[in-house]
Amino acid sequence: MERGDREPLVRKASSSYRTFPGSTARRLDKEYLRSLHNKRLYLAVFAAVLGNFTFGFALVYPSPVIPALEAHPSPALRLDQHTAPWFGSVFTLGAAAGGLSTMLLNDCLGRKLSIMFSALPSALGYALLAGAQGLWMLLLGRVLTGYAGGVTSASIPVYISEISHPGVRGMLGACPQLMAVLGSLVLYALGKYLRLVLDWRWLAVAGEVPVLAMLLLLCFMPNSPRFLLSQGKEEEALGSLCWLRGKDTDYAREYEQIKDSVRKQSRRVSCAELKDPFLYKPILIAGGMRFLQQLSGVTCILVYLQPIFKKTSVILKPQYDAALVGLVRLSSVAIAAVSMDKAGRKILLFVSAAVMLVSNLTMGLYIHFVPASHNGTAANTTLGSSANLPAEPTNYITLIPLLATMFFIMGYAMGWGPITWLLMSEILPLKARGVASGLCVVVSWLTAFTLTQFFLPAVDAFGLEVPFLFFAVISAGNILFTGCCVPETKGRSLEQIEAFFRTGRRSFLR
Repeated sequence: MERGDREPLVRKASSSYRTFPGSTARRLDKEYLRSLHNKRLYLAVFAAVLGNFTFGFALVYPSPVIPALEAHPSPALRLDQHTAPWFGSVFTLGAAAGGLSTMLLNDCLGRKLSIMFSALPSALGYALLAGAQGLWMLLLGRVLTGYAGGVTSASIPVYISEISHPGVRGMLGACPQLMAVLGSLVLYALGKYLRLVLDWRWLAVAGEVPVLAMLLLLCFMPNSPRFLLSQGKEEEALGSLCWLRGKDTDYAREYEQIKDSVRKQSRRVSCAELKDPFLYKPILIAGGMRFLQQLSGVTCILVYLQPIFKKTSVILKPQYDAALVGLVRLSSVAIAAVSMDKAGRKILLFVSAAVMLVSNLTMGLYIHFVPASHNGTAANTTLGSSANLPAEPTNYITLIPLLATMFFIMGYAMGWGPITWLLMSEILPLKARGVASGLCVVVSWLTAFTLTQFFLPAVDAFGLEVPFLFFAVISAGNILFTGCCVPETKGRSLEQIEAFFRTGRRSFLR
């Protein structure tokens, strides 16, 4: 949109904005939402979440590659029991570093450019993995793809939240998790195929495709109107909102609401302001949700899924583990995406935490009380050596751990998986959104790394049931945290959510 075309739009927006009584404003908001055209919005979201597809692809990359590298003929590339865990876990350290850097990138470059920036370390990381000649190249490639994943984890939810409107923000907010799961499924499928006909290096080559597609598509997408206004670029912000909502829609009132909110938060956050509940409450809630999400055990269960299944001798062949988990996660996130704007965020969080609580409690009690002769395990067998255990079950009672694990993954994927990312981008105030979202990602991935590193020693020292009982306690804490701390944001604009934290008046969220 040219400058000459934008100036009438600015005058139109300024002259059209009015302050209405509450009931009239709600009626106008509903009419406005019904009039919007979402095709371009969906296109912009799709372009962004290709970064999450790449993240999901990279996260589970070791699953089909580690077996191939453990049997690699070259000693320089061969993984053993000490190097294989690092090949998987350094990804989380890279992701934490990516989240840390996004605290600056989100506010300096903007949300869209931060996502585009992630393509550089991602492409370089895949190139190192594809052409690796030594262990250091493999590990560096994993760190770089993890770094890119940390950047996208902090930037994409914020970008989607800021370009979306309340009518579809819940559904679109679940798309990052949906695409990450889809990326994992594609990796599993390609891993099985390429292992049969091609070298493992081609998996890394395949990972370059969504990276380049994301970079290309985002070149044509607008930046967040809220970010542009925070940079004083009013005409560009109005043009961005016009592109996202449609030229023939009455977007002027939304523009003025956004502009008014940005004007109130024009200054940078100071240390003194961190004492203001308007700032520290949403930051603590978002960070607490990311911390509790990882403490519930999802990363440990996904990383050590096959050894756990073998340890309990479930009725499932190992090669189907990942596919089944991926399909359960994908369907559950899809359910969350459809129901989030109808049922609300809090009810899904309650249901999700309750399902995880029952699943973890069932798993822990089963391992503790069912004799080893029934579940096919030996008392002195460690989880790390479970590859030598028989894959076939000795009793149909081993359906219990299989179903418990499936229900845990389903519960996580329909609530505490996607909604924690969505709420992070919804409740954080605009003036601290870039920094705070990066901080939340750092908390998330450092917790995941620490928990994953201590999981195996805890199993060796106390038994497999202890971690699951710990995860059950955390899931119970998730229920209490949701009831006491998490606000319901369904159908509310980002400006209304900020007004709630600024004033403490729940009327803004009704």
